[in-house]
Amino acid sequence: MKHLPKHLRPRWRYLGVGIETWPDAVVGRRGFQRALWYSAGNLLGDTGSADAGLRLLSFSYAGGTGEAVVRVRRGHTAAARAAIACVSEVDGDPVGLYVRGISGTVRACEERYMGRAAASTTQRDVAFGDAERTAVVREDAYDLRTESGHVGAAAFDIE
Repeated sequence: MKHLPKHLRPRWRYLGVGIETWPDAVVGRRGFQRALWYSAGNLLGDTGSADAGLRLLSFSYAGGTGEAVVRVRRGHTAAARAAIACVSEVDGDPVGLYVRGISGTVRACEERYMGRAAASTTQRDVAFGDAERTAVVREDAYDLRTESGHVGAAAFDIE
């Protein structure tokens, strides 16, 4: 079968997506792709989701942070950003997603927007809520484990 001429081929845009979760959450590639499709289907409908064509090209996740490259059809980037913003959990774990930027090629997307997820994380004991607790520290964000679940705190909340 012959390839389509260049002017008839679909054109794509690539979204660099940042991922943040609690430190002990497990986010996998399949679960992330499923959450994207589910969100796009619910927000845009079946035909809008098919038109946007969201597809996960690359994915990396470790220690509560990660990043992904999502391919979307040109002209549907606003709808794709809205669908990504609607993802609130992956496989039952709460997740925060944000679009770092949009590019015309995978290479430019990786060079400009990827590689920022390697923020250093440390674990230390902090005073919070009249008790000493263990916290995972990423830059100025503290993720504390309490009896009722996780709590996110800033540096000025910690004593």
